[in-house]
Amino acid sequence: MTTAPPAPPGPSAVPASGDRRRHPARAHLRFFHGPMDCGKSTLALQVDHNHSRQGRHGVLVTQGDRSAVPQISSRVGLRREAVEIDGGTDLRLLVRDRWAAGHRVDYLIVDEAQFLSPAQVDQLAELADESHVDVYAFGLTTDFRARLFPGTQRLLEVADDVQRIQVEVLCWCGLPGLLNARVVDGVMVRSGATVVVADTAPPEPPGEVAGPSPAVRYQVLCRRHHVPGELGPTAAGPGQLALP
Repeated sequence: MTTAPPAPPGPSAVPASGDRRRHPARAHLRFFHGPMDCGKSTLALQVDHNHSRQGRHGVLVTQGDRSAVPQISSRVGLRREAVEIDGGTDLRLLVRDRWAAGHRVDYLIVDEAQFLSPAQVDQLAELADESHVDVYAFGLTTDFRARLFPGTQRLLEVADDVQRIQVEVLCWCGLPGLLNARVVDGVMVRSGATVVVADTAPPEPPGEVAGPSPAVRYQVLCRRHHVPGELGPTAAGPGQLALP
């Protein structure tokens, strides 16, 4: 009587975490970008969910989230606690400190990656190349002047994989919106600090007394309306299509 050969190992026999510190395998630096409202934070949280449910261990980092608290938050209501970083944070040390404390780090989720310095982007590349940590960065393509953020530019230069997020954002005219406009007290501006954290929130209702600080918001426009600074009708709310 012959004995049947052993069945091939099933999925449960495959290391779910992909422990690349002990079993080195190539890691990647991936960059996902687009205009405001394109769903980059939603995608960041979905990527984290997909990896964590397979037993992998990640760290979420952000800076300047619209909620003004250390978390990654999406306009569709999703949110997760994250590590708040700034321009002086060494992302390599952030991961190595986790390792020193006995925690695994298989991947890094970086939201608001446009705010990274070029040196910090190079740190992400080093984490992927030397420490075998997968890095997923999510950020805006251009600032309110339609120019690349320094962090975005460096990511476009060095990332292994660059993808424009496919969720289409519409200008008020109905054309695809690709450019972010900064609106201060109802007027589009083209000068000022590169980083001013605000959201795409609607303006204050008519008749409401404005605060001492100017009201700042952002609106996504197509190129033909960003160039002349035409914000369109506001009856349906800023940046929304005015339908009959």
